[in-house]
Amino acid sequence: MKPIFHPMPVNGPFGDPGVYVDFLFEKRAILFDLGDIRALPPRKMLRLSDVFVTHAHMDHFMGFDWLLRICLGRERTLRMFGPPGFLAQVEHKLAAYTWNLVENYATDFTLEVTEALPDGSTRWARFRCKGAFRREAEQVQEWRDGVLLDEEAFFVRGVLLDHKTPCLAFSLEEKGHVNVWKNRLIELGLPTGRWLSELKRAALSGQPDEALFRVWWRDRDGVHERWMPLGNLETSVLRMAPGQKVAYVADTVYHEENAARIVALVRGADHLFIEAAFLDLHLQRAAAKAHLTARQAGTLARLAGVREVTPFHFSPLYHGQEAALRAELEQAFGRAPA
Repeated sequence: MKPIFHPMPVNGPFGDPGVYVDFLFEKRAILFDLGDIRALPPRKMLRLSDVFVTHAHMDHFMGFDWLLRICLGRERTLRMFGPPGFLAQVEHKLAAYTWNLVENYATDFTLEVTEALPDGSTRWARFRCKGAFRREAEQVQEWRDGVLLDEEAFFVRGVLLDHKTPCLAFSLEEKGHVNVWKNRLIELGLPTGRWLSELKRAALSGQPDEALFRVWWRDRDGVHERWMPLGNLETSVLRMAPGQKVAYVADTVYHEENAARIVALVRGADHLFIEAAFLDLHLQRAAAKAHLTARQAGTLARLAGVREVTPFHFSPLYHGQEAALRAELEQAFGRAPA
């Protein structure tokens, strides 16, 4: 089955961090980090449903204004997620502009913003164009198991790391692939149809095996239906496979607590995007600037058992030495000889 998530870096490894994740079969995408996003054409930005910001250093957040400019005047809602203080940071950016004419707009572009707090809660608020982007409907919710966004087919988990300021790392996780055995459908005398999508959703939702499920279809003779135990149908015609996982780690100092949180978050990822700012030769400089070395990044990827790793956020110190950073990461990851 084709992977549903198609991640790609927004910029080259020396540019501002960011990963754009397109969704197969859906007119949507999500974005990790919001620095310089000029490489993204407007049509791609308008696919965004959710933006996840690690922290508000300029190279991770300066693209907010450009994204706002593209979305303004459109009837859509964009969700944003960030670390402690993120609500105020979004609010202050919006307050830098004058909105005295927005009540005349036919559309009401809306931002729904969530900040993750160290006490295990999240704070949420809404900013509407027609409300002159004032903070509205603020509420505090429990942050369960690190999950920031939970949808039918996937969820996004976050964890706070230390970058001398709280900084989020993220994992995007598909809840599971469900494949259909078409030959078994034929054996049972069942047609394909919309009911199979409903069956997949029921299987992923964890309903009890004994629950009755409606198999229905329409032909020239009208609508037909059969009621069958969900567990029997799942066993007979469905094949469950692990879902896809994409992880994103940027801007963090290497110490025991950070390392443990990163490994737990990204464990088993199909693709890990991770910063590798310095060579291990400059270990002390990396620690002083609260960034990872390429060796540390590769080690974390190996400990987490990820399948593929892409380094980014290389320090400009290494222009012309990109191969050295990649080689150091690959050696620590286990793909190159010592």
